[in-house]
Amino acid sequence: MRYKLVIFDLDGTVLNTIGGLTHAVNAALAMNGIAPKDTDEVKAMIGNGTRKLIERSLASVPSGDKLFEKVYSDYSKFYLENCSYDTFPYEGVPEMLKALREHGIKCAVVTNKPDAAAKKLIEENFGKLILETHGNVPEVPVKPDPTFVYKTMESLGASSSETVYIGDSDVDIKTGIAAGIDYISVDWGFRSRDFLIENGAGLIFSDPASLTSYLCD
Repeated sequence: MRYKLVIFDLDGTVLNTIGGLTHAVNAALAMNGIAPKDTDEVKAMIGNGTRKLIERSLASVPSGDKLFEKVYSDYSKFYLENCSYDTFPYEGVPEMLKALREHGIKCAVVTNKPDAAAKKLIEENFGKLILETHGNVPEVPVKPDPTFVYKTMESLGASSSETVYIGDSDVDIKTGIAAGIDYISVDWGFRSRDFLIENGAGLIFSDPASLTSYLCD
């Protein structure tokens, strides 16, 4: 067993949320008379939290602008109420989490998704296979800030050498580095293998079964 604690990203790592995120972005844009985005556009905007997602969706409208704040508010309300829409585990992820539990490895999630939505989705899809979930809250900076990684390690009783962070983006690589722990990338999510390599990925896995074998070795 390589690690005592595995901390996962959420979007693009354990859950395929792109359908629901695109649905919510376009609902908020439509409420404000703005043209919709396609799935690939939204996928490229994800990773740095909700405010950055809306900033990228609006392009030339800065944070703090009246229109920005209206779209942000509309999106936040709509997504919380509809976050389960077109959202599901990646194939093999539930089996991976069960195998990790059977090997005595604790699993948690630290994500830039708003905290209430993150907790709801993890509970709906994985129940007690995920022991702790931390999403973004106003008083804590978004990843790659390692605050919630440290909090999770302390809560679940794991040291830096016993913990690994796993995600599908450059933000997740930076999070592992910022926390001073091992990190692993997966390319089944929202970023390509080439993108991950260009952004400093070391170990990259393409399917949960291979990742499970590595973690449980």
